[in-house]
Amino acid sequence: FTRLGVDVFLGDGRFTGRAALEVDGRRLTFTRAVIATGARATAPPIPGLEEVGYLTNETVFWLTELPRRLAVIGAGPIGCELAQAFCRLGSRVTALEMLPQVLGKEDPDAAAVVERRLRADGVAIVLGARIERAERRGRDKVLVYEAGGARREVACDAILVGAGRAPNVEGLGLEAAGVAHGRDGVTVNDYLQTTNRRIYAAGDVASRFKFTHMADALARIVLANALFGGWKKATGLHVPWCTYTSPEVAHVGLYAEEAEARGHAVDTITVPMADMDRAVLDGDEAGFFRVHLERGKDRILGATLVSAHAGETISEVTLAMTRRLGLATLAGVIHPYPTEAEAIRKAADEYNRRRLTPTVKRVLGWWLAARRRL
Repeated sequence: FTRLGVDVFLGDGRFTGRAALEVDGRRLTFTRAVIATGARATAPPIPGLEEVGYLTNETVFWLTELPRRLAVIGAGPIGCELAQAFCRLGSRVTALEMLPQVLGKEDPDAAAVVERRLRADGVAIVLGARIERAERRGRDKVLVYEAGGARREVACDAILVGAGRAPNVEGLGLEAAGVAHGRDGVTVNDYLQTTNRRIYAAGDVASRFKFTHMADALARIVLANALFGGWKKATGLHVPWCTYTSPEVAHVGLYAEEAEARGHAVDTITVPMADMDRAVLDGDEAGFFRVHLERGKDRILGATLVSAHAGETISEVTLAMTRRLGLATLAGVIHPYPTEAEAIRKAADEYNRRRLTPTVKRVLGWWLAARRRL
């Protein structure tokens, strides 16, 4: 950074006023500032958990030995990813989830595909589990929980918490700077300005989408707005995400329920991956591509893909939504054969078939019959 002309100050920093901050006793003033302190893993308030000790998606990579038995609290994206990974490495894994499905925010059909694969891999999944306490018994760590009306427990060598992240807002002197914040992080407007218009915020500390790629996108908006007087908006972005289980689950835009809640009538097209030659060759036929359209219009509202390389493939739909392209346009895109991306083209073809109204079909039938008589 110094080679680029950036002055770097290392130490604990906190705002001391609306246009000043302090780094280890050194006072700095600014015309613009950006808060990019990120977020950290959090743990649910389970009695005894802090005393027993636990791992997070950050500290788990400090392990030097594979735990023989691993209990995972939470079967969201982090919990499912790490539960499957440790199971495949050889740990005996139990995942406890309070919701009635894994990946609680995802399409239920997508979540069901992942759950079946995790169970097939050997992960023991307990849904509807309410953890009452954690305790140590000798060398064992024990989670006591209630599920299905019965009290149960699971003993393990390590506990992994995959239950979300919290923004890092403590100790920054935000009150002195006049920067509002809450449980979800720093409050920003469409241009990522805080309540102090000199100060901006980007990344996990100010976004409900706590993804690395989203932090990068917001950083680009902040640079344009804070340094170059731009007026780029963070709202209206089409944000894709992916859960890196096997198979992967990728999504962009709205789910059908969300779209309907916002007043959209929805048409849905689903293409099973079992119809895709690449998926058959890879032995990965369990997934699907599902796209939601505004009824009567070629407007993509959202899409979900469950496949081996869903995270790579979903970007085509993200691009289409960003540039306001519909399935009719994607139907004209040539996709290499055999690839998973052909599922998008098949969905586009299905959309075109649905556009054939009875009247259009009769006209086409008359035209083709006339051509045969020539």
